[in-house]
Amino acid sequence: MVTAMDDYEQWIQDFEWDIPADYTIAKAVDEHAENPDKVAIYWEDDQGNEHAITYRELRDEANRLANALLNMGVEKGDRIMVVLPRLPEVFYTQIGAFKIGAIIVPCPEMLREKNIEYRSTNCEATTIVASPSAAEHVDNVRDKTPLKNYIIAGGERDGWQQYGDLVSDASPELEPQDVNAEDIMTINYTSGTTGDPKGVLHDHKWMYCFLKTNARYWWDAHPDETLWSTTSPGWAKWFWSPLGVAVTVGASQVIYRGRFDPKKFLHLMEKYGVNKLCATPTEYRMWAQEDLEAYDLSEMTKFLSAGEALNREVIDRFKRAYDLQIHDGYGQTESSGLVCNYHGIDVKYGSMGKPMPGSGATIIDEDGNELPPGKIGQIAVPIDHPGLMVGYWNGEDLEDLAVNGWYLTGDLAKKDEDGYFWFEGRADDVIKASGYRIGPFEVEDALVKHPAVMEAAVVASPHEIRGNIVKAYVVLTRHHEPSDELIKELQQFVKEETAPYKYPREIEFVDELPKTISGKIRRVELRKRERQKKSS
Repeated sequence: MVTAMDDYEQWIQDFEWDIPADYTIAKAVDEHAENPDKVAIYWEDDQGNEHAITYRELRDEANRLANALLNMGVEKGDRIMVVLPRLPEVFYTQIGAFKIGAIIVPCPEMLREKNIEYRSTNCEATTIVASPSAAEHVDNVRDKTPLKNYIIAGGERDGWQQYGDLVSDASPELEPQDVNAEDIMTINYTSGTTGDPKGVLHDHKWMYCFLKTNARYWWDAHPDETLWSTTSPGWAKWFWSPLGVAVTVGASQVIYRGRFDPKKFLHLMEKYGVNKLCATPTEYRMWAQEDLEAYDLSEMTKFLSAGEALNREVIDRFKRAYDLQIHDGYGQTESSGLVCNYHGIDVKYGSMGKPMPGSGATIIDEDGNELPPGKIGQIAVPIDHPGLMVGYWNGEDLEDLAVNGWYLTGDLAKKDEDGYFWFEGRADDVIKASGYRIGPFEVEDALVKHPAVMEAAVVASPHEIRGNIVKAYVVLTRHHEPSDELIKELQQFVKEETAPYKYPREIEFVDELPKTISGKIRRVELRKRERQKKSS
């Protein structure tokens, strides 16, 4: 058990990647199922339906689905698209597919026709498991895809096999299959912030890397705990936490099918006695506006945040309410956890934390040389890190992407004298204005410290004289209204929080920010919007 930051250097020194050659998360489920009463999932929806699913039930239902897929002719290496909300069938389908060596292609339920056509054609998927709402969009492009097997969960539709009917006659016993740690398990498509999404290939040892690092050093997760990650099945974070932590460890977890509602989610934490929670910065900012003290979260021992950095005011709000620290973690669709605020570490507000044992993460310059403290460069990882992707589907292998033996994340950061990393922004998000290089995150972080600001996105806006100026798009909290006076107040506030030359010379108030399906701000869209405005 992780206990104190004094252990950090020892963890780095002692860490070894001891990945079993035959490891898969499906085999981990089989081991957890040896305890017949161990709850894997506390599932609930917004209609009041509830179901506690044991690991034995998870194993048996996954076996039924695996046998059904085999009966349909699905083979090892075949791609299966999964377009489902937070349903138990997501777990059954994914674990079942992994058991026979099929490759899961997770997709957000909000995908539309062009997305479905692109992904299915790009990865040559032959099978799809979808919700009724997603099935309608699939049918509109059937003749443009390579799909052959259509399975619908949670409803019925002509031309689709009903999930329940498919597995009802299938056996819960499954013959052993030849699936090992280096077989491909998923194709996770990137968010597509700058072009068509790329299919990121991960093998089964990816899950073991989460067990060895994320589960231990970031979550400090244990089998006797109840965990909750609010993510959806369609993006990589689902594999980071609901599968990569809760299932690998053998813990119980909460899964809620319903729209985000701050009060409802706080109630669920209280109801299920959640011990550790991982959520997005946006969710934490919305919770921070609620009466947190009204909810008994005495069972909670840790809050975690992922996606983008969290501002200090929200962290302080949770600290006052529950006397608990929110711990940031960092990684990508292409990797497992790389940097985090460890259990027991002295958290520095705004810092990403320190590199995880085994990650080898560092900061390098454009030539692949490591940089000293205080210098901004790209976060880089040795290409022999087993949690990194194998490569892109129908694209480059990992070795093709290496620079001096490093995989470049595309994220800019610096480290301080104590080894803490500080995020500066995406390499393509950096603003060049009047000879200065300005990272958007520092300005955004200053803005969200103001009580009127819930979210902010900062981009370059073309300017005749300066080349570019800093432009901020701001979403206000519910108790504030846009005004010229507020613009001036925010500009002055940023000048006092950071270097004066970084303040936003333009501020535009918006109801929401454009985001990817995984919840990341699409600054590329905002930059395009600015270019169009200034050129018209």
